[in-house]
Amino acid sequence: MHLLETQLRLQAPLAQVFAFFADAANLEALTPPELRFQILTPLPIEMREGARIEYRLRLFGVPFGWRTRIAVWEPPHRFVDVQERGPYRLWEHTHRFASDEGSGEAGVRVDDRVRYALPLAPLGELAHPVVRRQLERIFAYRTRALLARFGASRG
Repeated sequence: MHLLETQLRLQAPLAQVFAFFADAANLEALTPPELRFQILTPLPIEMREGARIEYRLRLFGVPFGWRTRIAVWEPPHRFVDVQERGPYRLWEHTHRFASDEGSGEAGVRVDDRVRYALPLAPLGELAHPVVRRQLERIFAYRTRALLARFGASRG
């Protein structure tokens, strides 16, 4: 089992940030272009517990499908998506949103926690350093895209 955690502070109201994440059409803007991310589920998608989203993307040039299910939906503070079909043995991505109102400015802290496991254990673990670098690069791109859209909070 592996864990990837990121934290980001955005300069925008909680409702606005959560609404952006709640619109599945925005996922493409948060994904590096070379992954050729494409949502296959017809849009708009009603985000709620139990909603399923089908994607197609490329990783290291290899195309594959991915299906996630929204396992927890608690607007505007948290949601969790889990992989039902895809490249990982386990993928559980928890998104948390907290208002930074006490800092004197409108801002939101966005916390991501991804628990993941690679397939084909124990041999699959040999690929973990490469997979980890790729995930860190994808989340760094996502951070830059969010900062460009909402700006950074000073908090």
